[in-house]
Amino acid sequence: MRLTALLPLLAAVPLFALPAPASAAAGCFDPAVPLTVEEQRLTASLPAGGPAVGPELVRLAGFDPLVADVKHDLCAARTPRRAERVVTQAGERLWRTAVDRAQGRRPDLGTLDRFDDRPLYWARLQLSSAIRQWAPASQRASLLTAFDRGSRGLDDVRFPLGKTRRVMVSGFDPFQLDGAGITISNPAGASALQLDGRILDTPAGPAVVQAVSFPVVWGYFDEGIVEAAYGTALRDRARRPDVVLTISQGRPGRFDVERWAGAWRGGFPDNNNASVTGGVPPAAGWPQPDVQFIETTLPYARMLGVTGAYPVNFNQSFCVWPSQPGVGTPVCRSDAPAPGEFAASGGGGDYLSNESMFRANRVRLGLGLTSVAGGHLHTPVLGQPTGLTDPAFEARRQAIASEVTALASAAAGGPAPTISLPQKESPRAAMDSLPGTVLGR
Repeated sequence: MRLTALLPLLAAVPLFALPAPASAAAGCFDPAVPLTVEEQRLTASLPAGGPAVGPELVRLAGFDPLVADVKHDLCAARTPRRAERVVTQAGERLWRTAVDRAQGRRPDLGTLDRFDDRPLYWARLQLSSAIRQWAPASQRASLLTAFDRGSRGLDDVRFPLGKTRRVMVSGFDPFQLDGAGITISNPAGASALQLDGRILDTPAGPAVVQAVSFPVVWGYFDEGIVEAAYGTALRDRARRPDVVLTISQGRPGRFDVERWAGAWRGGFPDNNNASVTGGVPPAAGWPQPDVQFIETTLPYARMLGVTGAYPVNFNQSFCVWPSQPGVGTPVCRSDAPAPGEFAASGGGGDYLSNESMFRANRVRLGLGLTSVAGGHLHTPVLGQPTGLTDPAFEARRQAIASEVTALASAAAGGPAPTISLPQKESPRAAMDSLPGTVLGR
């Protein structure tokens, strides 16, 4: 799958300069080129001190050699064509290495829990910052786009021909990383790594899963990353997915299958500390109906039968503006939106999780694919570890990702299996004391 439009991440976000990489002494990287807010966090450590968190997680996962190899190859590139080849292959290699490590095919890589999604995120930032400080201005946007596309699995969506069922899912990067949040992991991103390429057994036959990972950045969504991911797959008549399932982290202690997605952005800051408020804009080049709400077509009754560490809830709430968009206090209900009502939020809130469901299913409807099941799954809040990681934190993430796999199987037509927990202590008990989170990532 090719992603046709992607924000170069230079114009719309605040920028900061970081100290040059070690190899900059050789003149390869230009420390005068400013980095994004996300990349600037590469120097952040725990409040108690210690090494920078992002690079340390990359090291513990055994991704350091990959990062070093790409920087070396980038510095050795002498032509634009060679540089594009280097960054494209680097993105694809990073995604595939992360998936293989997550699914247990790379036991040689590091000592960090294989369910950990954070090394992929931080290694991506290490390499995007290197590309940004290496590439001349005329090449920078295209090289960053090529690398980012590959490192999110967007070039790796390959469904087979035949009668097998197909499921496409998406996760998200970690978010709310400022201050003490620097160690945050996203169970939706971890689940995407566990699912990519998996074949699930269902009573309807085998179901092949393909996964991608979305950024927590408004600008990417403006540029149509969701439509390019799901829309491109849905346009392939011979291989189109039977199920499209967007996934993000949601509420403490439970899974939520969301009934409604709404056409409104509430403005919560993204990973570049940018805020956007207003209606969800269309993405250029895709057929999209002008609607305020979209209802799930997932087989939620079957999904509610999945049993595991956390209960599964069918969330029917939504909110509307009393008279016109953005004016007054939203009115929240759990029946169904009436014609002419303006969306203030879907069941999944008014941030990027709601928008991922809305955009994926708006393009599905625009393509006339009403028989394709589509909707959103919110995972339980994972919480933060003590230090960089700890056993309880790892057990909760593994339990969430395992239950997501069961829920994806149910969405694809499978049974409602009971999950055997790999740990002695129920992670749900540990979650009961966790605070809520802003929905959508």
